[in-house]
Amino acid sequence: MSLLQVENLTKTYGDKTLFDHISFTISQNQRIGLIGVNGTGKSTLLKVLAGLDSKEAGDMKHAKDFRIEYLHQEPKLDPDLTVLEQIYYGDSEIMKTMRAYEQSLQHLERDPENTRYQAQLLKNQQQMDENDAWEANTTAKTILTKLGIDTFDKKISALSGGQKKRVAIARALIQPADLLILDEPTNHLDNETIEWLEEHLSQYRGSLIVVTHDRYFLNRVTNLIYELDRGRLYIYEGNYETYLEKKAERDEQERISEEKRQNTLRRELAWLKRGAKARTTKQKARKQRVETLQNQSGLQTEEQMDIAIGSNRLGKKVIELENVSKRLAGETLIEDFSYLVVPEERLGIIGPNGSGKTTLLNIMSQRIEPDTGEIDVGETVKIGYYTQDHEEIDGNLKVVEYIKQVAEVITTADGQEITAEQMLERFLFPRSQQWTYIRKLSGGERRRLYLLRVLMQEPNVLFLDEPTNDLDTKTLSILEDYLDHFPGAVVTVSHDRYFLDRIADRLIAFEGRGQIKKFHGNYSEFLEEKREADRLRSMERKEQTEKEKAAQKPARKKRKLSYHEQKEWEGIEDKIADLEGRIEGLQTSIAEAGSDLGKVQEMYSEQESLETELEQAMERWEELSLLVEELENG
Repeated sequence: MSLLQVENLTKTYGDKTLFDHISFTISQNQRIGLIGVNGTGKSTLLKVLAGLDSKEAGDMKHAKDFRIEYLHQEPKLDPDLTVLEQIYYGDSEIMKTMRAYEQSLQHLERDPENTRYQAQLLKNQQQMDENDAWEANTTAKTILTKLGIDTFDKKISALSGGQKKRVAIARALIQPADLLILDEPTNHLDNETIEWLEEHLSQYRGSLIVVTHDRYFLNRVTNLIYELDRGRLYIYEGNYETYLEKKAERDEQERISEEKRQNTLRRELAWLKRGAKARTTKQKARKQRVETLQNQSGLQTEEQMDIAIGSNRLGKKVIELENVSKRLAGETLIEDFSYLVVPEERLGIIGPNGSGKTTLLNIMSQRIEPDTGEIDVGETVKIGYYTQDHEEIDGNLKVVEYIKQVAEVITTADGQEITAEQMLERFLFPRSQQWTYIRKLSGGERRRLYLLRVLMQEPNVLFLDEPTNDLDTKTLSILEDYLDHFPGAVVTVSHDRYFLDRIADRLIAFEGRGQIKKFHGNYSEFLEEKREADRLRSMERKEQTEKEKAAQKPARKKRKLSYHEQKEWEGIEDKIADLEGRIEGLQTSIAEAGSDLGKVQEMYSEQESLETELEQAMERWEELSLLVEELENG
């Protein structure tokens, strides 16, 4: 069933055409991945679909009650509202019901004896029943828990950037919508959260369209790929892997078409130059055909970074850390850590947000000093550092001027010279764009330009701090290709699983409280080892628990029941029935408590305690029943 029909949609930005009379239809349960080079108009297209930006031409048709939920690339939250008010926003009946219910719970928690609050809660519970909101409330609680959100009354202004991102994601996922639009949802999320989000979206009831640089996420979540390229929209059935296969087929067809065009043009020109006799009208038609062929746009080939930039010689000594420790804000981030970076190193640094990854990079680059320990940097080392928060670029500079501030020509390892203009072309800035003012570039294009500036410094040691956050998939492929041929050492902080698998063969993983684990292998291998270790630990805990239970069991064979055993046997079935009834009552109370996390947690703890007691009672009943049976048969 069609949800949204888009016909001949057109949008320009200055003299640049973002999309030129594109048409498509979004149907139920479609999972669309929107890809394209930064600056092609992906975010603009999302905003036009969401009604947040205007279109210059075209029609968009949908049902009257069609609902869209839009997650901005940078969270758009009101700093004066609480987390609760942000999450349960909106005018839908179910959102208003849950918002009122949660607010009444908070009021009652602050003043439990207030009869007005008690009455309000009962009224809100009744409304939850009438609007069938309990299931949605349970889903919302699950989403909030998985995203690590547990403080509902905190103001948005008091949250960190990562917490704001999680609140924005929770809000988008909780809202009822026919079409969910996600612009870079994986930015600044750790890998465990990204994997949960993949699983959640696979069960999402509506349709969705997502822009992301995370190619594993794109591959696992989508079943349709939209590629926006030079104003045109190409649609591919299947996920990202299928897209790559079909894209290669399309490129081959375009190459064949271009060869045919060039061959036809060559023959036509040869005929005209030879001055073959023909009627004037035919000769005129032939000239017009040549002009048409010449005016057709030729095949735009994508440059490959098959060059080894970085001609500065790197000696055997690169960077050595010995017993390095660092504390920030009273928290130990790095403790007694030693590591030797060697020439041609490909090292990935992973760990939760705020664990100290960037701090380690800054220590290795000698931007900050460790509290204890030594750092030895080789004399030949020249570091190029791509940071998350790069210096502000002067918007009044032109693209080529910004790059030429570093170098007009660079030399490859084999002595080849490459101009700034040629490097810009390789990084997807065609000659026509190189004299554009930087202020006219998109945010992603500026990040790509900043990356190129770092590389133009011809470093022999490259530090990359979250390079994938703002770069499109095509730029990432170019960067990965560049790193394949880079003759020096590369150290990268990243949460992008595909990027880490592609470029890193060693990892150091921050595990909290200053502890850092070293691993030889790529990220997928690290995850597999971690899952296996977790599985083994779980099995060991289970075996240990069973052994402890077995050791606590008394001997079963007795000649007769003692007085206490007889009394226990006579009352144990009533005890089991009573425990089962209490557990059932708690389960009902938990369902009625909604998202009152404090109360729910308290009841869950009591339920777990009763279930343990019930399990022990059942085991004891089994022991006594076997003993009674033996005595009766004896």
